[in-house]
Amino acid sequence: MYRTHTCGELRLADAGKTVTLAGWVQRTRDLGGMTFVDLRDRYGITQLTFNTDSDATLRETARSLGREFVVQVTGQVIERQSKNSNMPTGEVEIFCAALNVLNGASTPPFTIEEETDGGDELRMKYRYLDLRRNSVRKGLELRHRMAIEVRNYLSAQHFLEVETPVLIKSTPEGARDFVVPSRMNQGEFYALPQSPQTFKQLLMVAGMDRYFQIVKCFRDEDLRADRQPEFTQIDCEMAFVEREDILRTFEGMAKHLFKAVLGKEINEPFLRMSYDEAMRDYGCDKPDLRFDMKFIELTSLVQGHGFKVFDDAELVLAIKPTGTANWSRKQTDNLIDFVKRPQVGANGIVFMRWAEEGLKSTVDKFYPPEQLQKWADATGMQKGDMICILAGEANRTRKAMNELRLHLGDLLGLRDPWNFKPLWVVDFPLLEKDEDSGRWHAMHHPFTSPVPEHAHLLESDPGAVKANAYDLVINGTEIGGGSIRIHDRSMQEAMFRVLGFTDEDARYKFGFLLDAFEYGAPPHGGAAFGFDRWVSLFGGRSDIREFIAFPKNNAGRDTMIDAPSRIDDIQLKELGIASTTSR
Repeated sequence: MYRTHTCGELRLADAGKTVTLAGWVQRTRDLGGMTFVDLRDRYGITQLTFNTDSDATLRETARSLGREFVVQVTGQVIERQSKNSNMPTGEVEIFCAALNVLNGASTPPFTIEEETDGGDELRMKYRYLDLRRNSVRKGLELRHRMAIEVRNYLSAQHFLEVETPVLIKSTPEGARDFVVPSRMNQGEFYALPQSPQTFKQLLMVAGMDRYFQIVKCFRDEDLRADRQPEFTQIDCEMAFVEREDILRTFEGMAKHLFKAVLGKEINEPFLRMSYDEAMRDYGCDKPDLRFDMKFIELTSLVQGHGFKVFDDAELVLAIKPTGTANWSRKQTDNLIDFVKRPQVGANGIVFMRWAEEGLKSTVDKFYPPEQLQKWADATGMQKGDMICILAGEANRTRKAMNELRLHLGDLLGLRDPWNFKPLWVVDFPLLEKDEDSGRWHAMHHPFTSPVPEHAHLLESDPGAVKANAYDLVINGTEIGGGSIRIHDRSMQEAMFRVLGFTDEDARYKFGFLLDAFEYGAPPHGGAAFGFDRWVSLFGGRSDIREFIAFPKNNAGRDTMIDAPSRIDDIQLKELGIASTTSR
């Protein structure tokens, strides 16, 4: 055997045992008369000891070990004289009698420590080394535990795990598809699934009743911290259900994960908020409720006093970061610089403070004290508070104020990653209109059902129709969502017409689904949750790459294996694709 124990399991009760360990050299310390080696494997670190009582050749071999050498040792477990309370194995060490170097190692390009000196790109290039770090490994262990608990919960709720195809038909209505050329059907292409949406609906037609899958999905879109070109989702569908059935089931799954993985009991029902309420009070459809700072509309209160910025604005909004009246000029200037960034898009901020000398604003010359008092009353200000005011076009102002609110939450330490505030956002618009093209687009996807009371408006007044849809939001992150699906062929065809599909387009892209609805499709609905996002949330991080074994960088590249890459002309010829070098 290469080992009798792992490097993380020996304790003082094992003193006197002769054991064999194998792993990687974390570090060595040569103190003249004594040589210490920290040996690491996935399970932990154990200290090895070589001293003047050791064989001279053995000590010399120990002194020659470099970082990340792979070694096997045999020795006796002894009580450690200088104990390390920060290590589970810190009360023992191994007095080594044998040392076998299984493989040498080049000096790593970065230190394999918790506080590594490797930058993101370097660590991604040598991801197999980065994965040796304790924090990264723990992220994958967390992912593993969560996957098990998802399967445990859903299986107990009678869900059946069914695999759906990875090579499917391209139906580009959402993000861009990744496409795969077919050698046997040249000139035609498969697509990698953005989700198993139509297949899980077909499984409901097939009578599977409750389906789930922890499944890889693919979207060719620009990347950010919580987005990768290939990602994993918990994909679910249920037959003979209404919205309440689905919310109850998956709220139960969320509570199960909180308890089983984090040991957190959430007994109260998740808050529910309409899309309209979320946009009005927080400027986004995924509000972070760990802190208050709701938007307060001041438009009618501030206009008509000669301050052009407010008088010309479609919307004037305020938020109140409590207790910030004593912020310095530098701090408020930094806020102004923040909102002027292109990705935020505001022109500036008007401030009003309630300091020792009373209410003071940056636009005092336009507003008398009694008017400022009305602002204070409207926003619920107290002595020591400050309000921040943005003005402009309505949608742009709400977006900017949302960014400012989150930024202030960070500055004030209000976004504790271990304080979880889940909610359901419901009653989304079914459709949104592209002002440039004049076309309607599905807010979620074209299979989402209208709320029953709006179904008759689908073709006559599509902008007024609410979707029978829902999103689960936790701490400002959209974890996932879903909807009750259309299960009637005539309504699905009407939805396609509203979206601008010709009958031929609808038939070519989704004829298989329309045909299936002819054979007894039950009422059904479901949800899909971003597994990578959920794991990173439970790990207290915002970057999902830390919880994926081999992620892509922000340019969509795998720098470790250097992909994507060109393929040779022979392969291109087999696929019926012209060589790029011959053009």
